[in-house]
Amino acid sequence: MSTELFDLEGRVALVTGATHGLGMAMAMGLGEAGATLVVNGHSSDARIAAAVEKYKARGISTHGYRFDVTDEAAVEASVARIEEEVGPIDILVNNAGIIKRMPLLDMSLEEFEEVIRTDLTGVFVMTRPVVKSMIQRGGGKVINICSMMSELGRNSVGAYAAAKGGLKMLTRNMATEWAKHNVQVNGIGPGYFATSQTEPIRVDGHPFNDFIIQRTPAGKWGDPDDLKGAAIFLSSKASDFVTGQVLYVDGGILATIGKPANE
Repeated sequence: MSTELFDLEGRVALVTGATHGLGMAMAMGLGEAGATLVVNGHSSDARIAAAVEKYKARGISTHGYRFDVTDEAAVEASVARIEEEVGPIDILVNNAGIIKRMPLLDMSLEEFEEVIRTDLTGVFVMTRPVVKSMIQRGGGKVINICSMMSELGRNSVGAYAAAKGGLKMLTRNMATEWAKHNVQVNGIGPGYFATSQTEPIRVDGHPFNDFIIQRTPAGKWGDPDDLKGAAIFLSSKASDFVTGQVLYVDGGILATIGKPANE
């Protein structure tokens, strides 16, 4: 079977927040499929440099840029610089995000607005200059990293759920407005994954670990590499008539109401 539909050779992919975690896994997948990577972070130059070395160690052509996705001036300047130094951005993955875990009644307005600004407004800020250039060139791909909290609520993540629910609808509206320009905009909604952040709770007997194993039809946590296929598909020619969708990579959680503990 030909893999031409999924070949990203010659494409430039910008992945925000790709210095670690699920963002790094998705970026690795795009790089392995042939894309030239541009990885973004904003915490420190050293962290970006360390991430770039990890990608290059896998034989992936990679460039790192430090900027804050919520800073409109910095985003516009960085996009212009990337397109001049690396090349036109063909694929944008809006992965940068934060979460603050606390009950809504304990959350300050400043904390709530910080989550919304990063996880929702930041996507709007980041996407516009990239898509303007895509439209001029005749098309492109945008992937917004949504969440199961785009569909469900859960205690202590109200601001995050509000942002990710809004991101689902922003994705659909971006797709609606830009489809005529051959720009496809879709989302990926990760389930619960085995990462360094979840390691402390991924032990037998931990209540949350047992809950996730029980709640997920696949009966396990996801491996970050499980996101690679979705990212490649939505970045490639294979998805040229797919837009406005959120692809949930969750082991089946959203497909079921769950099951009794003794089943």
